[in-house]
Amino acid sequence: MQTIRRRSFIAVTAGAAFTPLLIWAASEVPSLLDHILLGCNDLDLGIDFVEQRTGVRAAIGGVHPGRGTRNALLSLGERRYLEIIAPDPKQDRIEPFAQKQVAHLKQLTSPLLIGWAAHPGDLENFSVRLGEAGIVFDGPRAGSRQRPDGKLLQWKTLNLKDDRNGLLPFFIEWSADSLHPSEDAPKGCRLTNFGGVIPNTDELTNIANLLQLDLSFSRGNQPTLKATIIGPKGELKVTS
Repeated sequence: MQTIRRRSFIAVTAGAAFTPLLIWAASEVPSLLDHILLGCNDLDLGIDFVEQRTGVRAAIGGVHPGRGTRNALLSLGERRYLEIIAPDPKQDRIEPFAQKQVAHLKQLTSPLLIGWAAHPGDLENFSVRLGEAGIVFDGPRAGSRQRPDGKLLQWKTLNLKDDRNGLLPFFIEWSADSLHPSEDAPKGCRLTNFGGVIPNTDELTNIANLLQLDLSFSRGNQPTLKATIIGPKGELKVTS
């Protein structure tokens, strides 16, 4: 498999929708990455899976009301974290937009990457720029989760209508009064590599450039996300 890394790139523009000539330094992790999602059919098993390989045990985060899921979190460094996400057996009423994800999680036989989030800043302004560039999306949509200590985390998300089966992220803006999960999640791990595997690197590179994402790609037959997490016990490599 031939690896393709972009040392720098120029963002493709559509009219004045995005700032022209954006140059990115080489990195194995996208600079706008907020968190990655490791899906599993049972949260406790997912927590054990990560701990056995990294030596760090993720802490219970809470539940997503109406979305049918609950999670556990592990810090991956400053403003980055791992979200282990699984169905919440106590929720029986799930909003239509979340039903597909819950059904997918229930079918998983082993933990897999199911997506990632990027933080582009103000989502209202970002959504205007996407619209001017002709990119179809849903949102921004408000979200919240109550932590075990009772504090409420709030955010807004924006989802692309075509995220290339999860290779492209959804976008998140955290409320100004919400503590970013990376700050108080268990520490000791770091994300050393995150990228995509795709048959046609040119097509997705152009889309990523338009979205101002410095995402690295490898060429392969099966579209896949890949991540490497280093912990005190060892290395955890996960794919979608």
